[in-house]
Amino acid sequence: MKSSEIRRAFLEFFRQKGHTVVPSSSLLPPDPTLLFTNAGMNQFKPYFLGEADPPFKRATSVQKCLRAGGKHNDLDNVGFTRRHHTFFEMLGNFSFGDYFKREAILWAWELLTEVYKLPKDRLWATVYEEDDEAYAIWRDEVGLPAERILRMGAKDNFWEMGDVGPCGPSSEILYDLGPESDPNQKSPYEEGERWLELWNLVFMQYNRRADGTLEPLPKKNIDTGMGLERIAAVLQGAYSNYETDLFMPIIRFVEDLTGVKYSYETGAPHRVIADHTRALVFAIADGIFPANFGRGYVLRRILRRAYRFAQKIGIAEPVLYRVADVVIDIMKEAYPEVEENAEVVKKVIKSEEERFLNTLGKAVPILIKALEEAQSEGVLPGDVAFKLYDTYGIPQDMIDDYAATYGVRVDWEGFRREMERARERSQAAAKFKMLVPEWREVAEDYTGSKFVGYHRLTHESRVAKVGRLKERDALVFYETPFYPEGGGQVGDVGVIEGDGWRMEVQDTKRMGADIVHYGKVSGNPKVGDTAVLRVDERQRWAARRAHTATHLMHASLRTILGPHVRQQGSLVERERLRFDFSHPVALTQEEIQEIERLVNEKIRENIPVSEEYKPYREALKEGAIAIFEEKYGDVVRVISVGDFSKELCGGTHVDRTGDIGLFVITKEESVSAGTRRIEALVGERALRHVQEQRRLLREAAGLLKVPPKDLPKAVARKMEEIKALQTENNSLLQRLANSYVNQVEEVARDGYTLKWAVLPLPKEALRQVGDRIFGDDVVLILISAHPKDRGFVHVRVGKNLKGKLSARDIIRRLTSALGGGGGGSDFKAEGKIKRVEALKEEVEKI
Repeated sequence: MKSSEIRRAFLEFFRQKGHTVVPSSSLLPPDPTLLFTNAGMNQFKPYFLGEADPPFKRATSVQKCLRAGGKHNDLDNVGFTRRHHTFFEMLGNFSFGDYFKREAILWAWELLTEVYKLPKDRLWATVYEEDDEAYAIWRDEVGLPAERILRMGAKDNFWEMGDVGPCGPSSEILYDLGPESDPNQKSPYEEGERWLELWNLVFMQYNRRADGTLEPLPKKNIDTGMGLERIAAVLQGAYSNYETDLFMPIIRFVEDLTGVKYSYETGAPHRVIADHTRALVFAIADGIFPANFGRGYVLRRILRRAYRFAQKIGIAEPVLYRVADVVIDIMKEAYPEVEENAEVVKKVIKSEEERFLNTLGKAVPILIKALEEAQSEGVLPGDVAFKLYDTYGIPQDMIDDYAATYGVRVDWEGFRREMERARERSQAAAKFKMLVPEWREVAEDYTGSKFVGYHRLTHESRVAKVGRLKERDALVFYETPFYPEGGGQVGDVGVIEGDGWRMEVQDTKRMGADIVHYGKVSGNPKVGDTAVLRVDERQRWAARRAHTATHLMHASLRTILGPHVRQQGSLVERERLRFDFSHPVALTQEEIQEIERLVNEKIRENIPVSEEYKPYREALKEGAIAIFEEKYGDVVRVISVGDFSKELCGGTHVDRTGDIGLFVITKEESVSAGTRRIEALVGERALRHVQEQRRLLREAAGLLKVPPKDLPKAVARKMEEIKALQTENNSLLQRLANSYVNQVEEVARDGYTLKWAVLPLPKEALRQVGDRIFGDDVVLILISAHPKDRGFVHVRVGKNLKGKLSARDIIRRLTSALGGGGGGSDFKAEGKIKRVEALKEEVEKI
């Protein structure tokens, strides 16, 4: 069976068993605790946890999965085994409080033997050692011989979602590939390649309590998973997953590109390229781009590893983006999104390949030098290897490969020590930056500050802490309406007044359980004092406008550019915002204008902005956007702008979008590969910006004596006039330079000729004089006495004098003796001196 037929048959089988066919979710998981979607059950997790009611009792899916990084990091094994992959597809069927073990086992058996036609005598099953129910179903209802039903321990056959929560025994279906596949493996209890783990059936029937005990779940669930690549290998009689129709067209393309034929024994590079390109295509199509952190960093590692293996079979230019075409062609029917995003996918991959080649081009000579220096000892020290990796971006496997070529062993143990030290330094630096006030008074009953300022700006509370940080006073209260800096939004400012004392609040920050107010105190506040805290309403409103505008812009970016756009960072100031987001290329002027237009359209619609508190997973299921790096509690605050935007957010917002007033984009730029940045103004600052731009436009138009609408044409005409004048000016300078060529003094020296002069020429003409009289055995020193460039020095040294005389040294001698400064190379240098009248004496000294 073709892989496409295997997919269709699986879904159709379970559809006929009353299951709802659910499309694959994105590789970018809604759960921000995951790097990537790594199992079929990910999208159903809220149902298994009882956090949301499923819209169906039975579901089936073919889920895109990516495992690389985190606890599922098998990246270094990919290409060297028959089964390891980064990207794979998981066939699964799920029950939410409906059917249980009997149906799950019987249907799995029916599908494998009657639809896929696998020989029954090759199928085995494992069960949890205490699961007599599953054992009996396999033996008595399926009819599997007892010798082919294996009882296994909790390590192999008991599934748990975490330390607490849903869990239960599992049963795994194995396929016997025959003794020829691994003569050394005599039993499924042993490690080996003969018995293939084909399909895992998980029976969620318990809840593990915090004390470790198990209690039965009121509703029992089923979660199963079978790798498409594995079942395809079995049904297509392939030696490994890579010899199936999912991979072989890619491998054949790599053969054609390189002329290197594939075999299992020598084909690790082909397998790595095929596997990793699949991962890249699907991840980028789902809006995950290579970056220097998080999931983007994992993707960058995958790409660079693929390219390193491409180099092993003779590739010396970007190639993975071409391999991507083959992947897209194979997968586009099942996953149309890869074809829809093909241009973006290939553009990102090619750009990353070029970046990597550029990095290696600069780094390889440094690596070679380090290895040549290490040859005498035969060992590349760990600290040197770590510097090559950390500073110059050279992958570890590449260091190893080059080291073997030079007969040098790499001290990887020392490398790991250096990496740990670097991590500790980073953590220590982070701790050092967190400046903590010195507290001179702390209330005994104080446990933490409570923020009460979403809907009030004035509040009465008691002082809990009194302290100081450098030049600023610091106060903490039991409750405060002052918003502490967080979620990108700046902290509030305002005034706090107590009995006989007052504080001008200049900033507010959160430190652990404390909300700390920083500023200038007059008087003597004490712990226990009651005070009135007043947030500056104008400043808070300005921040509210910018924060809600950020949400509108995020939603607009996703609407116009695509769902791959994800927030990578933000800064929300008073009526100013900065927003970093994932996108592979610069925005066009048309895209920027359309984003600006859409945000302002939503502002004019005056949409209500609402807040809700709800369970975290329920919010995600409803489509609320969460930020991967943020940490969320069980209950989250959801900010919705009608049905246009829904995000998890703890910041302050306007009541209706019309309160924002105006939104203007002022800048769009690159932050790093795959990440763009937009800066914008809102409200009154946006209006002032527009007015200032209009003033500048009128002023420029006035200078050229044209209406503002004709300014571009007028500027173009002026540029043409300037260009013509520059051409005329250059011609005059050449004539002027020619007239002074004969005024340059020539002094014959041992092995060279010194040519020097002080001329009343601007520096452009001075350089042209030099062009006419310079030679390979000449030292040239020309100084300008022209009022515009008086003291300018132009020095050149002929190429035949290399190693004997240096233009840079001459300029340094002149500027040191005569005042001024300059620099350059051994062959050409320029600068400026102050005492032109003393030049002749200094030239003679040199």
